[in-house]
Amino acid sequence: MADEHEFIEDGMQMSQIDEFFEEELGRAGYGGMDVAKTPMGTQIVLEAEKPGMVIGKGGENIRKITTALEEKFNLEDPQIDVQEVEEPDLNARIVADRLANALERGWYFRKAGHTTLERIMDAGALGAEIVLSGKVTGARSRVEKFNDGYIKHNGEPAETIVDHGQGVAVMKLGTIGVDVKIIPPGAELPDDFRIEEDADVSELAAEVETDEGVEELLEEPEDEELEELEDEAAEAEADADDEVVEEVIETDEPDEEFEEVDVPEGDDEIAEELDDLEADVEEEADELVDEMEEEIDDEEGDA
Repeated sequence: MADEHEFIEDGMQMSQIDEFFEEELGRAGYGGMDVAKTPMGTQIVLEAEKPGMVIGKGGENIRKITTALEEKFNLEDPQIDVQEVEEPDLNARIVADRLANALERGWYFRKAGHTTLERIMDAGALGAEIVLSGKVTGARSRVEKFNDGYIKHNGEPAETIVDHGQGVAVMKLGTIGVDVKIIPPGAELPDDFRIEEDADVSELAAEVETDEGVEELLEEPEDEELEELEDEAAEAEADADDEVVEEVIETDEPDEEFEEVDVPEGDDEIAEELDDLEADVEEEADELVDEMEEEIDDEEGDA
């Protein structure tokens, strides 16, 4: 199986297990899960508002859930650990389910939204946002938002810091989607800063005094410093001129001295042979010219 298909199947399985827990443990205040596969089996950590309802009398309910996980999702030896949610008003999933139940019981959406938002902020949250979408009051669908404090909508903080939960309220006119986002107290945001009132700044001041500041660099030099700078510039120019003259002189001189080569004189026999060849060539040329003239004269006489 390809890695992509394996990732997709694992994601679908986690989503189906989450939906199963939400249906079975909705009354117990299901707040989410964390699944880790180990060599000893599958470790599942459940967060619930009422752990006693999840476990059941004598562990009957937890054994039933464990058997369902083995048969329905083919999990090997699932081990479930139930933990109680310390502050339910800061768990986005529990808050979304509560708000959806309130809407189903007939609460007016504005009252339910503002009341839920106040409870979240009173619990110490840095920010929260509630979005209701659907047929809230009439036949036409619309979106209503309630927000307070500081909330992140994108980037890494929105995925790692913001707690996100969703719920569904089934009404007579149709379903209403409930979307809740909460930034818990103590969350470290990338744009946070703090001011220390009792900080000791003497060490920082000493470092600033020892370092050369921008103002010192911008100050005009004194007369002595100007003379030193001018002397250094003149010496640099003189050195540059000397280097150029030396390079020119070096290029004018020849790199190597050529020695004169004595060309040996030719022998008298070779010279005589060359003269004879020239004479023979001249004779042959004269004979050819004479033959050509005779042919021309014969053609004119025939004409």
